[in-house]
Amino acid sequence: MKDKLFLDTNILVYLYDRSDSEKQKRALELLDRLTLLRTGVLSTQVLAEFFVAVTRKIKTPLTIDEAYGRIKNYLRSWLILNITPLIILEAVRGVKDHNFSFWDSQIWATAKLNQIPTILTEDFSDGAIIEGIKFVNPFSKNFELKKLYPF
Repeated sequence: MKDKLFLDTNILVYLYDRSDSEKQKRALELLDRLTLLRTGVLSTQVLAEFFVAVTRKIKTPLTIDEAYGRIKNYLRSWLILNITPLIILEAVRGVKDHNFSFWDSQIWATAKLNQIPTILTEDFSDGAIIEGIKFVNPFSKNFELKKLYPF
């Protein structure tokens, strides 16, 4: 899965969070491109976090039915990775060895154990590489998807 990009929850949430129009626009462009290229990957954890965030944490939350519909669409059109017992163990090691929060560590562990070399997120230092997994902030001024995928 070396050609895949793992998306953290915050990118999906920005699609529906109207409080930052620039991030919303960037998230929409990114999701459209990754959907077209079929290179984006999500996890069951990301979808669960997405549901909570868009129904409870954004200024204008989605209804449960709206969030349900969005999640159904992701399930139909994206590769979804399940959280496994080995991912949980690796996430615990990430907390111990790298001082990640458990939830961030689970994102890292999911990418690592599924051999996805890049995580798109704003929750880690942009450009950091931890045990072969690179963190890229798609909202940074220097971000260009074409640098990751020139085709």
